[in-house]
Amino acid sequence: MLDTLATALRRDPHLPALLGTTPAGGVRVRATRGDLTGLADRYAAALHRRGLGPGATLGVAVRPGPRALAVLLAAWRLGLRAAVLDPGAGPDVLRARLALARPDLVLADATAQAVAGWAGPLARRAHLALPDLAGLGGPLATLGPRLPGCAPALETDYPAAPPRAVDHAVDADAVIVFTSGTTSRPRAVVHSRASLAAGMATVTDLVRPSAGSPVLGGTFFVLVPSLAAGAPVALPARRPRLLARQLRRLRPQATYLTPPQLRAALVADARFTGRVWTGSAPAGAALLGRVKEAGASEAWGVYALTELFPAAAVEAADKAAYEGDGDLLGAPLPGVTAETGPTGELFLSGPGARHRYLGEDPDPWVATGDRAHLDGPGRLVLEGRVKDMVLRRAENIYPGLYEPALHVPGVDLALLVGVPVGNGDEQLVAVIQPSPGADRRLLRAALREPLRRMGAARPDGVLLADIPLSGRSRKPDRAATALLAAGRHRRPATR
Repeated sequence: MLDTLATALRRDPHLPALLGTTPAGGVRVRATRGDLTGLADRYAAALHRRGLGPGATLGVAVRPGPRALAVLLAAWRLGLRAAVLDPGAGPDVLRARLALARPDLVLADATAQAVAGWAGPLARRAHLALPDLAGLGGPLATLGPRLPGCAPALETDYPAAPPRAVDHAVDADAVIVFTSGTTSRPRAVVHSRASLAAGMATVTDLVRPSAGSPVLGGTFFVLVPSLAAGAPVALPARRPRLLARQLRRLRPQATYLTPPQLRAALVADARFTGRVWTGSAPAGAALLGRVKEAGASEAWGVYALTELFPAAAVEAADKAAYEGDGDLLGAPLPGVTAETGPTGELFLSGPGARHRYLGEDPDPWVATGDRAHLDGPGRLVLEGRVKDMVLRRAENIYPGLYEPALHVPGVDLALLVGVPVGNGDEQLVAVIQPSPGADRRLLRAALREPLRRMGAARPDGVLLADIPLSGRSRKPDRAATALLAAGRHRRPATR
């Protein structure tokens, strides 16, 4: 797919590739297709001059945009493996990740290096809490405009021709993405050139972008298939009201936003067009239904992992019609094989599955950490995280079986969490985040029936509160929610 993109970008170089938005919500061109080609050529030549070739590791700490995409295209062309670094992870975590990946060179934009003095406000405006990259050791170069105190710029002004792309083994490493793990033992997913290409091909078949009409979304798996098909891609505005104006001006054929972005856009009275896709965090039938009410022709929830993207997808109508326990994820996508282990944990395999974890042996099966089962038509139904089990009076309760039923109208998020009460026992608390403007009295009344139907898993208490979010994808933070419930939920005398 990246080979296809590199070729496609050289056609119609004058056409827009990446779009941004003005403060008034207007469309501005951040890069044409020719701009991306030129950047990728210059970066490939510069990296080649520095001696980086097949098998070398390139650390990338660059914000999403033209430079980030171009440097990934250059890395693909040279046969490098790109280690995606999150500068906001903190210096201890980043130091451990660098020690594991051992990049031959780290490319960082100026914002990723802005840590003190007058450059600090720039970092804060970008919502980054940044370590001092220059102090972490190893070769470092600045990509794009350089600010005082930054590392020397990557030299791209030499008139040398970019190196020719050569064929590389399909099982060669393409990208390293850090995921779960600790400071002392970080964990990184390694995708091969084959698995990366297979994942993007699956996205193409799923979304089917067409040339000319814009797509809204900022992830790598949105950018590459859309641009390869000839569709310009608009990077989503950060502020909800500006995002709503952006959607009205663009009228995109397809939109990919995380559930928190969708909820914030809906509060800002956003209107949608075409098909809308969401993932990275739970998206219930109620949220997908609201998106369709706001104009989308279809609203899809995508089940994906860093290790395998995407694995399954379900449209709002099918999700709303599902009446069983658990969260319907949809049928495994073509090529994806699903099995469950003795504890109910879901295992996935397929051409798009990661090759291995860095420092570990290859394994075709991805242990998702999720409990799931296959229903009659062969669709995946999520029962919750294996580790999220709540133990109450020797009874195992899996929150994911019951949380979808709590998403009645007026509920944005719902989690069931365990609150320790001593002797290894827990109480079960339902933490409900009301939608903005929801009548709490009516909401409690609407929750009575789904709570009653939970039977032996009925919670000991219900707390209406905002649910903490974490990570770049702003997923609900169960640990923080459990602490919130422990601090604000009063233990009842009887159940």
